[in-house]
Amino acid sequence: MSDQNKPQDPNGHSKERGLKNPSRRRFLIHTGYAIGGAVVGGVIGNLLPSMRRRSLTAPTAPNENHFNEALMFFNQEQFGIVSAAVERIYPADENGPGAKELGVPFYIDHQLASDWGFNARDYMEYPFYVGEKVQGYQGRLKRREIFSIGLREMQNYSNSKYNKNFTELTGEQQDEVLKAFQTDAVKLTTISASGFFAMLRSSTLEGVYSDPLYGGNKNMGGWIMRNYPGNQMSYAQVIEKDFTKIPPSSLKDHLTHS
Repeated sequence: MSDQNKPQDPNGHSKERGLKNPSRRRFLIHTGYAIGGAVVGGVIGNLLPSMRRRSLTAPTAPNENHFNEALMFFNQEQFGIVSAAVERIYPADENGPGAKELGVPFYIDHQLASDWGFNARDYMEYPFYVGEKVQGYQGRLKRREIFSIGLREMQNYSNSKYNKNFTELTGEQQDEVLKAFQTDAVKLTTISASGFFAMLRSSTLEGVYSDPLYGGNKNMGGWIMRNYPGNQMSYAQVIEKDFTKIPPSSLKDHLTHS
């Protein structure tokens, strides 16, 4: 049958083609999730529409796909160093998972790829003087540059002291490297070793306890360990009762679903 003989809709398009479009659109939507998660990741990947509505009261299932797990700044070597370091700062124990399992390395990676990593909201012009502690950071380097330098220097220090990469060290040796940075036993000319460690530590804790929307606190494990309810829409049902343990809820649970 020629196109002229096919049934036409009011706009002159073939009805047969129109019947095929919905299935093709569904295919593109579903494949778009995978593409968006692998390429975009982070917050954007999680804002893509979901075809299934998750429970507002139960934590995310452990086997659910996590589109946050896509690197946006680190290379593989840097990601490996960060993964090992944050696990020593916040290790897994009998109370719950450690930073690595909670997705903290991805959280830090995404933050460094964001405005935070570019110091977009900070005044970054001259002059640069050493200020008081209450004045915060007073340097010219962006956070993403500080991390890149700090991770490279951790690798250099590990090789010079133990003749191994940081990821190849034992846990105790990794602790010694981190302690050397924390106490400024490592002498660096471009950045403050202790300043880098403080930024790494604070970012680790942020990743453990931030909303999972931002890449860390996977399955809300950090909140579960603290009995923290997360982002609840209302406490009306329990506000007049004794302490009530509420399953945590993420901002992702309140996104509009199609």
